[in-house]
Amino acid sequence: MRPYPALPPAEPDAAADIPFTPVPSGSTRHDGWTPERQRVFLQQLARIGVVSAAAGAVGMSAKSAYALRKRAGAESFAAAWEAALGEGRDRVVDLAIERALIGTATPIFYRGRQIGVRQAFDNRLVLAVLRAMPSVEPDTVSMQAALAALGDTPAPDERTE
Repeated sequence: MRPYPALPPAEPDAAADIPFTPVPSGSTRHDGWTPERQRVFLQQLARIGVVSAAAGAVGMSAKSAYALRKRAGAESFAAAWEAALGEGRDRVVDLAIERALIGTATPIFYRGRQIGVRQAFDNRLVLAVLRAMPSVEPDTVSMQAALAALGDTPAPDERTE
């Protein structure tokens, strides 16, 4: 198992508890997948969206996490896993969009003193985010209703054709 750096402490509302039924265990090992360890794993998965890092955060391997997911009686855990993974990936996409639009700040030093900050933008990240985002078809009815609310055009049902 690859060692992962310690994760920063979770914010109180960083990943809400995802309801699930813990996978029943044939034995009660203190170093196994206890119900509490399963719950924390799902919270970490929702926070970061990476199975191996979430498993490492609870002292387990990704291989054992996948094996736990395949066990009989793990349907609820598997569904919670998918929900947590989706939430984690949403957070990653949000972070990528933020970094693409706002950039990252890099301090500038001269003779050992910070004299400024350089805002760096990564155009490759912008392109990757745009490629990963689903295409959005404009909803013309909603657009017309919004414009009508502003008073620019008649509402869709008020038009004469």
